[in-house]
Amino acid sequence: MQSIFQKKILILSVIFFIFSCFVFIFLYRMVNNNEEISQLAQEKWQTESTRKENTKSIVNLIKTIEPERALLETHFVQSSDVVPFLNTIEKLAAEVKAKAEVTSVDVENADSSLMVQMEASGSFETIYKSIMLLENSPYDLEFVLVNIQSLNTQDTSAKKTSQWTANFKIRLKSFIN
Repeated sequence: MQSIFQKKILILSVIFFIFSCFVFIFLYRMVNNNEEISQLAQEKWQTESTRKENTKSIVNLIKTIEPERALLETHFVQSSDVVPFLNTIEKLAAEVKAKAEVTSVDVENADSSLMVQMEASGSFETIYKSIMLLENSPYDLEFVLVNIQSLNTQDTSAKKTSQWTANFKIRLKSFIN
């Protein structure tokens, strides 16, 4: 009887051992699968982390060049900013005590530029200075027509106090339509 009991225990032990081996193999494979999933998740996290750092770097770079960008944009006039541009032109003439008035504004569709006609009056010196200020303004201007005439044709001896009038036709090349 004892031999039968020992055989049963031996058979049960072998079955339990085989079952334990299968459980071990199953758990080992699950751990390996979880390790692969963990590595993929870690690689994805690393990629996202790198992308986030690159985004932060680009944002910081944009912030550092923002003043230069704003300065560059002052050289261009958008269609919504035409009135401040015209006011700037008139203020430039007023700085040298010339009286300036914009008479017409046209948008040329062919080359996407703004055509401005302006009349200025004052002494010859103030008109000349206003032309120099316009040339040295931050905008890309092209003088299409400049017509300067003296209003005092009789008295040529008092040239410094004589009044002059000028008609300008200016093309703003740095216009964004």
